[in-house]
Amino acid sequence: MTIAIVDYECGNTGSIANMLRHLGANTKVTRDTSELQSASGIILPGVGSFDTGIEKLTKFGLDKTLSTLAHADRKPLLGVCLGAQLMTKSSEEGKKLGMGWIDAVTKRFRFNDNEHKLPVPHMGWSFVSSFAEDQMCDGFDEFTKFYFVHSYHFEIHNEDMTLINSHYGYSFPAAFRQGNVIGVQFHPEKSHRHGMNLMKNFLTLCNECSPG
Repeated sequence: MTIAIVDYECGNTGSIANMLRHLGANTKVTRDTSELQSASGIILPGVGSFDTGIEKLTKFGLDKTLSTLAHADRKPLLGVCLGAQLMTKSSEEGKKLGMGWIDAVTKRFRFNDNEHKLPVPHMGWSFVSSFAEDQMCDGFDEFTKFYFVHSYHFEIHNEDMTLINSHYGYSFPAAFRQGNVIGVQFHPEKSHRHGMNLMKNFLTLCNECSPG
């Protein structure tokens, strides 16, 4: 089984590849269409700004390729941090439209007078909760936590898509799933055994979806 990590000059590809290799998966950092098509699953990483991410995907023709793989081919596709935000319809960080794969938008953290104001970006370890009954959450419990670095978060219009929540001043969706499309706001590659567990769950999903 090979997992393709999308190379669009906006991602922390090395750390993700190392974690996947530790779990026994073959990895390929690529933007080649044929390699993406032949992979058992795809990871869209992301570090940087929303508009730059969309511009890079468009520049390399990856917006159309990934949309086809996500919708027509229904290949397992995991977005990480900015990569997951790019799957939403839009972001308050930028002016460009997102890929719109899920019914959600990306909002900046805002704290009103009734909430404890916290520094933005949200940076560091946070516990997660409210796990959906989903194989991507296998092995999660009240001690599960992930490493976050973000100023923006998902606002999901269909609550059934939310896999887990976290809390920073107020509760926000930390991960979503719509069929084969999955997004996480945190960085599993920086989250040690908790991130390893999530990646293991993703590999299991990819294996189940692979032909034959």
